[in-house]
Amino acid sequence: MASQDWVDKDFYKILGVTKDASDADIKKAYRKLARKYHPDTNPGDAASEKTFKDVSEAYSVLSDKEDREQYDAIRAMGGGARFSAGGAGGQGGPAGFEDVFGDLFGGGRGGGRRATPGFGGAGGSGLPPEFADLFGNGGFGGYQPTPTKGADRTASTSISFGGSINGTKIGLREPNGEVIDVRIPAGIKDGQKVRVKGKGQGGAAGPGDLMVTVSVKGHDFFTRDGNNIRIHVPVTFPEAALGADIDVPTLTGESVRLRVPAGTPSGRTLRVKGQGVKTSKSTGDLLVTIDVTVPQKLTKEAEEAVKAFAEATTDGNPRAGLQAKARL
Repeated sequence: MASQDWVDKDFYKILGVTKDASDADIKKAYRKLARKYHPDTNPGDAASEKTFKDVSEAYSVLSDKEDREQYDAIRAMGGGARFSAGGAGGQGGPAGFEDVFGDLFGGGRGGGRRATPGFGGAGGSGLPPEFADLFGNGGFGGYQPTPTKGADRTASTSISFGGSINGTKIGLREPNGEVIDVRIPAGIKDGQKVRVKGKGQGGAAGPGDLMVTVSVKGHDFFTRDGNNIRIHVPVTFPEAALGADIDVPTLTGESVRLRVPAGTPSGRTLRVKGQGVKTSKSTGDLLVTIDVTVPQKLTKEAEEAVKAFAEATTDGNPRAGLQAKARL
């Protein structure tokens, strides 16, 4: 460390001890701070990493008797002055400082200070050997980066409407010929993803996963709306007018009986509970929209019957009030 750093840094303050603190007090303070700020305790925290480095440097100096004496002398004589490394005889600094700073630049006690136990120091743990028991069995284990899984891979597939309702299994072929089996759960929606564990890229903590985006093909009759299923069912005019019990198909291939109330208009939607999409969490309903059909051809008898019906319902004008609604 350069002399200027020693002047600028208050190692006692960094460790939270007084200038007359004993070796035991200094060791105790360092032990507490090292545990709190070590990078393994605060992964990815740059501020904690910096504090840990400062704490380690402070302990390195204050725990060594000669380093501490030199540090105290420098702080006492240097004050806020700025120093530069001078030549022989201490040129470039006040008289006497070349002896104090000698160890800092390779002179003095055997050519240089010992390495500090700062972050990334000997052993890689950032802790002096005497503190190896801080976290048990050798401290932080050499402060090795936490192993991570490999990256996930992505793929896409298309399945039938029936496959999305009942669940299915598909095979995805790798470039090397390997086939990966993908189980598609019942009730999956268009655009949802299925995770296949362990089929991603390799990593130190194991391979990542394969994320498969599922596209669901449409159906000619059934339309999905969340977990509900919508269908359109035609009924005759007499059925809609008088009411009727009709059979409607469901996802299972079987039919259910549905009551069409008398006077049901075209476009009304009736609900059949529990006949929608079944998932592990819920079951939807079957939503039946009624389409009243109009016959394209009438027999003589049917035409007479319609005319009779029209005469009997002359008071029921469906367009009454439209003119008032159409005003701007």
